[in-house]
Amino acid sequence: MKTAKFYPYTLNFKRPSGTSRGVLNTKETYFIEVFEDDRKGIGECALFRGLSFDDDDDYEAALEWTCRNINLSIDDLREELVNHPSIIFGVEQALFNLQHQGDVYFPSDFTDGKDSIKINGLIWMGTSDYMKEQLQEKLSQGFSCIKLKIGVDWNSEKQILKSLREQFPKDKIELRVDANGAFSPSEAKKVLEELAELDIHSIEQPIQAGNWKAMAELCLSTPTPIALDEELIGVLNYESKKTLIKEIKPQYIILKPALVGGFSGSDEWIDLAEQNNIGWWITSALESNIGLNAIAQYTYTKNNPMPQGLGTGALFTNNFETNLHLEGERLWFDNH
Repeated sequence: MKTAKFYPYTLNFKRPSGTSRGVLNTKETYFIEVFEDDRKGIGECALFRGLSFDDDDDYEAALEWTCRNINLSIDDLREELVNHPSIIFGVEQALFNLQHQGDVYFPSDFTDGKDSIKINGLIWMGTSDYMKEQLQEKLSQGFSCIKLKIGVDWNSEKQILKSLREQFPKDKIELRVDANGAFSPSEAKKVLEELAELDIHSIEQPIQAGNWKAMAELCLSTPTPIALDEELIGVLNYESKKTLIKEIKPQYIILKPALVGGFSGSDEWIDLAEQNNIGWWITSALESNIGLNAIAQYTYTKNNPMPQGLGTGALFTNNFETNLHLEGERLWFDNH
C-alpha cells in the first residue's frame, strides 16, 4: 500500500526576472511524496500562478484528494485530475521516482552520464544593456542557439537582434524569440516580416492564446515559423488537441510538461505533431531542480536532436541540489 503527502514551497529568484507578464520575484510550487515499504518517490506539482490552467481555489483540495487516492491506477488518477495538469505532472514524477529511486525518473544513457542534451541559451527581458550583457555571457559559454524574450519594447529588441545577426549569420547562431502573446494580430504580421529579414528560426506565441482563427491566418502565410506555447494550455483531451493542430496548423509546438498534463500529456502532443509534420521541442517552466531533473530525463528519451529549452536551475537562491550541470551548451546528468 502506498501513502502520500504534499507540501508547498516558495522559490526565490536571485534577481527579478522579466517576462511580458511582468517581473517575477518568487515562484510558488508544491511537492508530492509517495511512500511504499521503505521507498520514497518525489515529484514537483509545478503550479505557475497566472499561467497554469489549474491556478484555482481547489488546488490544495485536489492535492489532498490525490494523496488519499494514491493507490488508484495511474490512468484513474490522470482521469480524475484532468483539470489539474500540474498535479498529473507531479504524480507521474513521484511514481516513476518511487520505481527507479535515487534521482532517477527515466533511466537512459543520459542518467548513466554517457550522453547529454543540447539546450538553448535563454535571454531574459530587461533593459537593452542587461539583454546585451546576458547575450555576451551565453555566447562566451558556447551556445549556438539563443532564445530571447521579446514584446516589451520591440524597437530596441529588434536592434539587439539586428546587431547580433550582423555579428553572427544563421549558420553560426540559431535565434529564437518568444513573444508570450505580446502583439496584436496586425502588429504580429509586421513583426513576422521583420523577423524573417533577420533569419529568425521561430517565434513563440506572437499573439495571445485563444484566437485560433487569427493564429491560423498568421501560420498560413507567415515568413517566420510560428511555435505555439501558451496556446496548448487548457487543451486537455486528445480530441481537443487534434482539433487545435488541424485548425491552426502551426510550424512548431512547444511542450512544458507542467502545463500540458505531465509526460502523458506531452506524449499525446508529440504524437499529434509527428502525425502532422509539425516540429516540437520541450521546455521547462521555472520548476525547481526536482521538476527540471525529471523533465530533462524525459526529454532525453524522446530523441529530438533540436536544441531543447531546458533551464539549469540557476535562477533561484533556495533551489535544491542537482545532478544536472552544463558543459557549454550541453546539459549532463552526473550519476556519481
